[in-house]
Amino acid sequence: MAESNTPPTSAEELRAAILVRYESLSKRLQQIARYVLDEPNAVALETLAVLAERTGVQPSAIVRFAKSFGFDGATQMQRLFRDGLLSGAASLGYGERVREFAQGVEGKAVGDPGQVLGEFVEGNILALQNLGKITGREDLASAVKLIAKAETVYVAGFRRSFPVAAYLSYSLLQVDKRTVFIDGLGGMSVQQMHGITAKDLLIVVSYHPYAEEMVHLVDAATERRCKVLSISDSLVSPVAKPAALVLQVREAEIRKFRSLSASMCLAQALVISYAFAASQAPRKPGAVTRRGKK
Repeated sequence: MAESNTPPTSAEELRAAILVRYESLSKRLQQIARYVLDEPNAVALETLAVLAERTGVQPSAIVRFAKSFGFDGATQMQRLFRDGLLSGAASLGYGERVREFAQGVEGKAVGDPGQVLGEFVEGNILALQNLGKITGREDLASAVKLIAKAETVYVAGFRRSFPVAAYLSYSLLQVDKRTVFIDGLGGMSVQQMHGITAKDLLIVVSYHPYAEEMVHLVDAATERRCKVLSISDSLVSPVAKPAALVLQVREAEIRKFRSLSASMCLAQALVISYAFAASQAPRKPGAVTRRGKK
């Protein structure tokens, strides 16, 4: 593992360096890297002992991680994130708020359905608020451009992600975008995208633990130089690293059940934004919509 002699000068530079070097890190340092990317506020404010407990490593491993990126120690690395907090650049401690919420819920017995509904509503509100803070306007605009430029959009999502992918596919078809939904029926996921080319776009929706067949799809698409738009819970997930663009979603987890509310909200925003952009674009002479209207 090559170490850097010059430390990053901002949290954004450190984030970019982690993304570049993630694959070369040891498994233990990758655990730390994911936490640093996902929980910048905790990295800024928590003690080394707390960070070690949450990442499942020894404090010395966090120090080693910091030094591998050119810092004198963990404190110097944490200072970058504190500066971000002071400048208002970071989102407000979503991870910590979720932990407090989860501890409060898990300490209660399951009561009437109204109580359970209230818990899910509160958890999903936290996730939706966080989505609005971590999703940049530029990334959303870039995602819409990828959809608009693609000749055909292929959409895939397996297991828990299936409903989000199905909704995306259905909605894009409704706004006259040529779309292929890869449902993987009969284990035919790779065969369903046999016609994909460099002019197309593959949208994948995948969260931990990542479906093996999804990783195969992303690999097959990148081999054919097709751009990939990944909706995932981590910037360094197996479906995110090869992607042209990653939209990160951190869903609520209530009583061990993970929601899809934030993912559906993001999917709706993408489709509506694309539909509006398409309606503003000049129509080519003789163009025919899916409904047969010029």
